[in-house]
Amino acid sequence: MPINKDPSTPPPVIGKIGPYTVFMTPPATPKPPESPAAVSQKPNLPPPVLPPPQQFKSVASSEQDGSVLGFFKNAATKVQNAHSSVDDHLVRWFGLNQSKYQWALDEYYEGKGSKNRKKQEEGFRAFKRTKFCASASFYPEPPSASPSTLAAMIRGGRSHLTSPPSFSNDAKKLLVCTGNTVSVFSAATGLQITSLEGHTAPVTTLLVVPASTAAQKILSYCWTASLDGMIRYWDFSGPELLKTVDAKVPIYSMVIPSLLSEPQQVDSSKLVAYVSVEDASLVKEGSKELRGHIRRFDLAKERLSRGDTLKETEEPKSIVISPSGEFFGIRHKCKIHVWGVPSGGGSRNAVAKKMTLHHTKVINAFAFHPTERIIAAGDVTGRVLIWRGFGNRKLALGSQKKSVRSVVDLDNPGVRDGDDAESCTTWHWHSAEVNVLNFSSDGAYLYSGGREGVLVVWQLDTGKKKFLPRIGSPLLYFIWSPEPTLSSVVCADNQIHLLKMPSMEISRTISGIKVLCVFGFQPPPSLPKMYEGLSSTVAFDRSSGIAALCTENYCVQLYNLLNDRGISEVQVCERNHQPGDEITVVVTAVALSLDGSVMSTTEVKLPEDGIGGLVSLKFWESEPDNKTFTLSTIVYEPHKDAGVSAIAFHPTRSMAVSTSFGGDFKIWVCNSDKSQTDKDSSWICHAVGSYKKKPMTAAAFSGDGTVLAVAAENVITLWNPDKNILLSVLGATLTPITKLCFVGKSEFLVAASNFPKPELSVWNTSKLSLSWSYELRIEAVTSAVDSSTFAVLALVPKSFRKSKSKKNIFRGRDGAILLFNGSDPKPVSIWTVMKAQGGSISFLEGDKSQLRLAYVNGSHEYVVFDPNSDDTHERSAIGYEGLVGDEETGDFGYTSLYGQLPDYDKKRKDDAESLATPFVSSERPWETIFSGSTLNFPPLQKLCGEFFESLMEKSNSVVE
Repeated sequence: MPINKDPSTPPPVIGKIGPYTVFMTPPATPKPPESPAAVSQKPNLPPPVLPPPQQFKSVASSEQDGSVLGFFKNAATKVQNAHSSVDDHLVRWFGLNQSKYQWALDEYYEGKGSKNRKKQEEGFRAFKRTKFCASASFYPEPPSASPSTLAAMIRGGRSHLTSPPSFSNDAKKLLVCTGNTVSVFSAATGLQITSLEGHTAPVTTLLVVPASTAAQKILSYCWTASLDGMIRYWDFSGPELLKTVDAKVPIYSMVIPSLLSEPQQVDSSKLVAYVSVEDASLVKEGSKELRGHIRRFDLAKERLSRGDTLKETEEPKSIVISPSGEFFGIRHKCKIHVWGVPSGGGSRNAVAKKMTLHHTKVINAFAFHPTERIIAAGDVTGRVLIWRGFGNRKLALGSQKKSVRSVVDLDNPGVRDGDDAESCTTWHWHSAEVNVLNFSSDGAYLYSGGREGVLVVWQLDTGKKKFLPRIGSPLLYFIWSPEPTLSSVVCADNQIHLLKMPSMEISRTISGIKVLCVFGFQPPPSLPKMYEGLSSTVAFDRSSGIAALCTENYCVQLYNLLNDRGISEVQVCERNHQPGDEITVVVTAVALSLDGSVMSTTEVKLPEDGIGGLVSLKFWESEPDNKTFTLSTIVYEPHKDAGVSAIAFHPTRSMAVSTSFGGDFKIWVCNSDKSQTDKDSSWICHAVGSYKKKPMTAAAFSGDGTVLAVAAENVITLWNPDKNILLSVLGATLTPITKLCFVGKSEFLVAASNFPKPELSVWNTSKLSLSWSYELRIEAVTSAVDSSTFAVLALVPKSFRKSKSKKNIFRGRDGAILLFNGSDPKPVSIWTVMKAQGGSISFLEGDKSQLRLAYVNGSHEYVVFDPNSDDTHERSAIGYEGLVGDEETGDFGYTSLYGQLPDYDKKRKDDAESLATPFVSSERPWETIFSGSTLNFPPLQKLCGEFFESLMEKSNSVVE
């Protein structure tokens, strides 16, 4: 075949034609006109491919045919058209019409083939990378997201626990590591002022450059290090990024001794840092080689080399530095390794000297004295050890060696294995491991804390102690500010308390979202696995953007998602924090009314040795302008001995419904709503219902409140809530239904079931029929109040996430949010998310002009965004084939949605064989021929044959 060497024909390019990626030939470059003679000499040949003839619609359409045959022909045609339309959509959605070359073209086009499209969708991809960074603890966050994208999203709920916070030099600001950013809070108000954004992985180290004089306290500079391998130098008053250093390996901890030892002579071009990194480049997969390295880096370079390695460990360790900058060390099992910083802050050629202190238990924390050679350490048993005079031999320099020679040979009480220390003293008060150790600025006191939630103050000379009790959560960090009257303590429940010293009074609290309750998204241990996903531990007040979250210590925390701050807490069951307490009570569900004025909770007191156990249903009322809830009504054993599976509130009235595994549901009303007075706010039972003694697993009110839908295991029952009358029953699912939600004020109802075969189905309550369904495991469902939009949070099958072709799309994300519009089975938008298991979603509609969608992941991190904004859309970012596949059976395409089709070929063969034998017409076959779903209609020949056979009279004998 000759090669076309015509220079006017450009090479083909890759582009899109409809849903397909194809090779396209651009228009040829026009040639100069040829002479008339040359044109006339060319034969006038017909084109190789003729266009199809023009089609005309028949005037005598069968739709206008009023005959019986025409009616059934039209019905069969509509069925076939529906089949064809569904098949056509499924073929496009699942890529069944694409070969491996088509997939390759798609991948090339998405990555390289279209620069213009890449620019147009830059906002989409930026949002895909950033919008769930709050939930993706180790997922990159781009530094250059567009302003419109950042304005459309609100992220929060991130952990405050990844690294110790740090005060500014004037003690007016508190810098806190929150995921990939550093948040700057006001110490006076506790509100966030600004943030330092640029790292693409969690920030692990935060060092504020100290001021050497009073005049320098206005300076606001800091160093940060992150798991992205970057070291950054900031002016956090701006904020402004001043310098970036690439370490090339994840950094878990970093210290810069010269910032403390010689702050007045600090030169950023001569700084030396000691860092704890993880270097797996030389470690073979599955080997036990050491990944953690303590290295020395020169911060004058923008790209660091490997650096000098001081110590190797199994995993990276946290580095602790002395307040004077003379020593730094790490804890490793039962040992503390201490290095002396060379004079001059650790020059490039100086060698750091090392010594080791030994203990019999694993050391959990340690700290250096600010002025003397004293180390305090806490172990896992709660003991506090004080080593005095450490390093007088191994770490002494110059004249220090002469002054300590006389004490080298003396007995060292409490010192083990010939350690270089004068003495070792042991104190014991804590009943569990010690997490916090820090000396006061003058060195006279030692502060310790642990799992008890108590801050203990030890007088270093006498060992006497005093306490700050009932903080309410295990302590993780204790930090002093440059102002002696201010300090902070960080707790394991994601709270930072600012303390007035020396009285240790809590003046203000910076509150993040607390950690999950014990069971989280799991049901109580007594429930079967099929009821997974029933517990609802997050509820939303749509009008104000407030979330109610079940947390530890039997609390419900009210958190403002729009301002990223805690509002109040509701103690569902009284309990003082005690380390090692067994869990005896579990808050299994929380629900809020549509206006957020009423809250309901359920709690289960677990039986002891199979004896006892109590279920309580509580209603809480709040003031109109205050989100502080007070207990209104408590109902013990609302459903006899059975647990409460779900709670739902009426959209407009003071009415609620609770369902039970015992086979009944109860409708509750407030006395104020019943008597039309506000004096009595208690709740009473209005009605009780059941259906064939089946477990009631979910409930939902319609948008106007006239219909109550209750899931009776695998069927949906529709009730009149006022008269308690059963209206109708919707079909049956294969597994128990765990979630119900009406789509706004429309007639559509969304149902979800999980185990053993997950399913998402949409029902038409006016036609009492199934509209469509997907084989998806759903974690949460939400619907807009005034529109037909609804969204679901689905778990993506593991087999689909781990496929080679989809690894770059998901990158560890385990879920997806699908946005639907009414009865259309095709999602409007899809967003992939992390930590979807145990997550929740809800629309926020306080601002009528803008609809927002809130996603709270399984770790209580969240993002709020506009689902209809082009800046935050990720339309069709992933295919549908993985979301609807059956992970266990391996079904795909049409079969995964609707199951196996009947074998009509076998039926036709059986019918043909039956014609050769005496045949007796069935009795009234037209009554059953059209029963069932339209998707299961027989072919046209079968329909017509059965119908005409019912009209014709046949002989009972065989005609010879």
